Amino acid sequence: LRPGERFVTLTLPQPYRPAAPSGGTDEYRCFLLDPRLTAPAFLTGSQFLPQNTAIVHHAIVFRVGPQEAKAARSLDASTPGEGWTCFGDAGVENGAWVGHWAPGANETLLRQKAGYAMPAGSRMILQIHYNLLATDGRPGGTDRSGIRLRLAEGADDLIPLETGRLVAPIELPCTPQESGPLCDRAAAVRDVAHRFGEQARGMVDGLTQMCGKGAPPVPGPTQHCDVRPERGGTVYAVAGHMHLLGRSIRIELDPGTPKARTLLDIPSYDFDDQAIHPLATPVAVKPGDTLRVTCTYDAGLRRLLPALRGLPPRYVVWGEGTSDEMCLGLLVWSLPR
Repeated sequence: LRPGERFVTLTLPQPYRPAAPSGGTDEYRCFLLDPRLTAPAFLTGSQFLPQNTAIVHHAIVFRVGPQEAKAARSLDASTPGEGWTCFGDAGVENGAWVGHWAPGANETLLRQKAGYAMPAGSRMILQIHYNLLATDGRPGGTDRSGIRLRLAEGADDLIPLETGRLVAPIELPCTPQESGPLCDRAAAVRDVAHRFGEQARGMVDGLTQMCGKGAPPVPGPTQHCDVRPERGGTVYAVAGHMHLLGRSIRIELDPGTPKARTLLDIPSYDFDDQAIHPLATPVAVKPGDTLRVTCTYDAGLRRLLPALRGLPPRYVVWGEGTSDEMCLGLLVWSLPR
């Protein structure tokens, strides 16, 4: 611990037995946890503590204020069992992403005096993605994971952090050696919507609109997306997230210009090594600059990976499941006050 910091460890109230809905092999479950903050603090680090590593795919920690926590408590109380199903986000409004875990990630501390603001009365929502591929979607044992929070209280000189998300579409067709009904893109999108709800279709369509300006999607192993933030900021750390077909991921600032910079370059992606990467020197992003995330996938990995080779071939689009894919770049940054 550094001066002024303390640890708070929170665990699920009781063991939870995940079960995938809608005939799928994945469940996203959210749990409301109370760090019992009676005064404002900053979250300067977090360490997710996976208990059943055989089924925990990744986790995201959201912070909600007292008003949003009231809505979360109501949602929790009205949902059978521990927590609630929450594909896509925390399931309540204004959940701020303040931490995450994926295989290979541990607590990452910044050299700068910075952290996520935690007003008094804040609650944490722990979203856990349970991967039940090994059990074909059937319940796969219980889990009682937790989270260790590193809190700095009474500090008013810390830089307030936020998590920025850069996303790109996935348009990965079946290999020439594969065939089947899900190799048709429209059928694959319907399947994702069946497993995760209509918001999953909305995500696929939204990425096409945002990244392709509404043009028909172009199938291929490599896709990217550009965004131009209206507000600038300072980037302190970066991370990338894909699933099992991922080959490489890159985050760039102003690519193709004289001031181009590469913030993250993972040329050989390893699902089991998804660490957060602090930048040697913080990087300023100005309003109107271009931020680009680029991901490359290999559909041929499907027949090589034990977790996937028993599944029917499919045209892969953005989806919440382990057998689907994501192209997600993360920025740990501060915005102008």
